[in-house]
Amino acid sequence: MGESRRSYLLAAASAVSLLNDPAVAASWDKPSALMEFSVAGLAGHLAHQLVRVGDVLAPNGQVGEPVTLLEHYSRSPWVQAGLDHESNLSVRRGGEAAAAAGPAVLVERAQALLEMQNAALASEPADRVVHLPWAGWSLRLDDFLLTRLVELVVHSDDLAASVGVGTPELPACVIDPVVELLARLAVHRHGPTAVIRTLSRTERAPATISAF
Repeated sequence: MGESRRSYLLAAASAVSLLNDPAVAASWDKPSALMEFSVAGLAGHLAHQLVRVGDVLAPNGQVGEPVTLLEHYSRSPWVQAGLDHESNLSVRRGGEAAAAAGPAVLVERAQALLEMQNAALASEPADRVVHLPWAGWSLRLDDFLLTRLVELVVHSDDLAASVGVGTPELPACVIDPVVELLARLAVHRHGPTAVIRTLSRTERAPATISAF
């Protein structure tokens, strides 16, 4: 199994463990650290990353030439859209729907998906391309798993902060590709000078170099 697949599975296992933390269930109906998200909705969104992987692994006959990661993010409307844009409203509705049955059911479903994906990803060919039906284009499987890795790492931190527990500690094989991709996206969005200044010259740094 390739490194990107192992990294995804490590992050997914960590996310399932966090979802199962009693602090998550105890704060289920409270606001989260993210504006407009409840803890339940954020937990549902975190767990939904495993659902997305399951969705693309199922053959659907629509696979086309894969786009690059930068093109994927450039095409995605939610990246630079406001909180009230339909794409972001859909994300929040999806998170709430995923969590509607409660924390125990959410964890049970996420754990089942993780177990299935542990087996499935080991047998996928290295050059597998998957179609993203919600987006309308295709990505290399390993590139898609990197996009889920970012979501899992970022939203695990969001959820941990929301319920008052420590952010899960993850190995370099998980963190390094996330940091690299976020840096690439920040350079693509803001330019190299803004990113370099933010990392080395705070007196000339822009207010933000957020990748999204």
